[in-house]
Amino acid sequence: MRALIPLLLCLALFPAPARAAGPVASVPELDLSRYAGLWYEIAHLPLSFQRRCAGDITAQYALRSDGTISVHNACRTHDGNRIEVDGVARPVPGHPGRLRVRFAPDWLAWVPFVWADYWVIALDPDYQWAVVGDPDRDYLWILSREPAMDRTLFEQLRGRAEAMGYDLAPLVLAAPLREPPPEP
Repeated sequence: MRALIPLLLCLALFPAPARAAGPVASVPELDLSRYAGLWYEIAHLPLSFQRRCAGDITAQYALRSDGTISVHNACRTHDGNRIEVDGVARPVPGHPGRLRVRFAPDWLAWVPFVWADYWVIALDPDYQWAVVGDPDRDYLWILSREPAMDRTLFEQLRGRAEAMGYDLAPLVLAAPLREPPPEP
């Protein structure tokens, strides 16, 4: 019985999906000029800073002359208003699919903890959808160039994230899913 307690404690501290998967990997190539532009959020893991968002969640990325990327996030709230926030992202040298993003003011840019990991962990070859996460599996977004996504594709992307060890039980669907056309 005594040996069972440490085992149960380990199981509680390290959920099965994270134990089963290896480290989260970012995509080996990311063309930032193709990634730039408007993305619609299809789903995300719950986050405190998104709790007021009810829908129409978007992210707009633009390359800047200094090599960083401007980030403009927006959403519609439950009462119909819009929330918008601007930030900046910077590539992680030597890791093309990894960025660090911050929404804190420029004068705090020197503080390490204002920067968060933003890893593109799955990407359509034509840059029509992306899955973004972090190495600790705390954050996850499924993004699309269109405001809705085919349910079959969504389930495939969800499966890829789960295979990487993400717990998607609390996943929030933020946009409509299109049903596949009926079989003839």
